[in-house]
Amino acid sequence: MPVRLRLPVWNLIGALSVRKFALDSNCYIDASRDANTLEALQEFVSRAAPGLHVSSVVATELLGGARSARDRKVLEDRVLGPFMRHGRIFAPSVDAWDALGRTLGILREQEGMKLSQVPRSFAFDILLAYSCRENGIVLVTGNIRDMERISKAFSFEYTVPFPKTS
Repeated sequence: MPVRLRLPVWNLIGALSVRKFALDSNCYIDASRDANTLEALQEFVSRAAPGLHVSSVVATELLGGARSARDRKVLEDRVLGPFMRHGRIFAPSVDAWDALGRTLGILREQEGMKLSQVPRSFAFDILLAYSCRENGIVLVTGNIRDMERISKAFSFEYTVPFPKTS
C-alpha cells in the first residue's frame, strides 16, 4: 500500500501564499546609516523572512561598497550568508540582460538619454527589476524615481521601504 503524505492544510496554504520580496541595496545602505531605518528594516525582515530573497546584483553592489575586508566578512556572514544557506539568492538571466539593452534603447529614444552617461547603478537597477519580475518577487526600494523610468520599458512590482506584510 503506498504511503500518502498528509500535510496540514494550513501548511499548504501558507507555503503557497508567502509573498516574495527582495531588498534593493539602498535599503541596506540606508539602514547602516540610520538607527530608525535599521529598526524598520529589522522589523520588515522578521515579518517577511519566509519570502525574503536577495539578488546577486544587490550582493555585488554591497560587497563592492564595503570599506574593508572586515566589513566584507561581516556582510558575507550576517547579511548574505543566511540567504546562501537557504537557497534564496537569484541572479539575472539571459533575458534580463536582453531587457537591459532594450530598456536603455527605449529610454534613449523616449528621453534622449546618452548611453555614455548612464550610471552603472541604473543599469544594475534594470537587471534587478527584470530578475525580480522573472522570479515573481516584489522589489523593495527607496529609488522610486528610477523604478518609474524602468517601468516605461517593462512592468514589474516594486514598493517603498518597508511594506506591511500579511
